[in-house]
Amino acid sequence: MSEIEIPESHPRYESLLTRHRIEAGVEQGITSQQGLIAHGRGEAFDYLLGEETIPSADGAARVAAAHLLRADHPVLSVNGNVAALVPEEIVTLAGVTGADLEVNLFNRSEERMRAIVDHLEAHGATDVRGLAADARIPGLDHERAEVDADGISEADVVLVPLEDGDRAEALAAMGKTEIVIDLNPLSRSAQTAAVPIVDNIIRAIPTITEHARDLQDTSGADLDAVVEAFDADGVRAAAEARIREGTWSDGEEDGPE
Repeated sequence: MSEIEIPESHPRYESLLTRHRIEAGVEQGITSQQGLIAHGRGEAFDYLLGEETIPSADGAARVAAAHLLRADHPVLSVNGNVAALVPEEIVTLAGVTGADLEVNLFNRSEERMRAIVDHLEAHGATDVRGLAADARIPGLDHERAEVDADGISEADVVLVPLEDGDRAEALAAMGKTEIVIDLNPLSRSAQTAAVPIVDNIIRAIPTITEHARDLQDTSGADLDAVVEAFDADGVRAAAEARIREGTWSDGEEDGPE
């Protein structure tokens, strides 16, 4: 996937880059057109966060890393937007934490599933799950209920970036520890999550990976302490306060269309 030709010094560089990746994902059959709308909605919240990882999100990312490292069967769920925006980064996180990758789509088709698996494999992934779809999440009637029996169905910890609220609630009802990346702290996904990370996924995934590397040699007891000290409600409240404050850096508001 070729990147846009724009200098990194441009004040909207990261925003324009992510937009391009989503557009390219649609062209490649990875991302749905609905994913374009979802991305735009999230981008609005990111503006109000100052387009940076706030301290509460960084703390949540560290807790997420601790959960993944101490899990018996961690799984990273991948949808079209995740595959388009952070394919290499999500594969790296899986490698650092020993987690499985599983593709799960709201608008599922065999063509899109295969395209995303191939895309992840092109970025270094192996044994990507999701194609078997031999189990279901109870309480969901849509295709997004389809999961692999040896993947999300058996996972104890699941990272679900950019997830829809119904599925987030259904996974929580199964008793799974759910890590959610969502730029809206008031969304059902963020409200349901054991670990809500209110941040842009292009920052959040590398941040979790950085913390996972830092915690790799940490004892189980110390990982437990990191997890037990976490205040999910405090993280959501801090993110909401930052958004309501609406502070962002001065600069050009937009770039080329």
